[in-house]
This record gives sequence, C-alpha cells and structure tokens, in this order.
Amino acid sequence: MASLWEIITKVQTGKLGLPEPPSKYLPRHMAALGAQLLPIEAAHVLRLESLPFHHRDPFDRLLLAQSLAEKLPLLSGDELLAPYGADIRWE
Repeated sequence: MASLWEIITKVQTGKLGLPEPPSKYLPRHMAALGAQLLPIEAAHVLRLESLPFHHRDPFDRLLLAQSLAEKLPLLSGDELLAPYGADIRWE
C-alpha cells in the first residue's frame, strides 16, 4: 500500500511519468506480477519509532518498517537503507 501511495504522489508532483493514470496502470501491472498489497498497520507505523534516522524519506522509512516488522525482504536500490539491517534486494 505504501508503494502505491508513493507512486501516486510522485505522479502528482511530476516526478514520475506513467503512460496512463495510476488507477489503471498500477492494478494491471500488479496483477501481471502477482503482487499482493501489504496494508499499513499500526504496528508498522509504531516500528518507525525504533529506527535510527539514517534516511529521511517517509515512504522509504515506512517500507523499511514494514519489511522489518513482517520479516519480509524489501525491494529497493536505495543504498541509504543498508545500515538498518533489513533484507534488501535489488536485481
């Protein structure tokens, strides 16, 4: 859910271009990938409290908190997330 929120925010601010509106583009591509949404839970937001402030981007911090709380890998090419010790993958 946090990734969808971030993508829509970037489209609206002109930082990301998509060939069609996110409301059409994202569901179709998620289905093609077999991606499932991870809801933003209170436990994820509260996990932010224990994270050092190495990284200032609120979306990336929330994704990191979700990754750590759920023990799931985080797909990111952002090298600033490495000090947190999460299972970060980028291929």
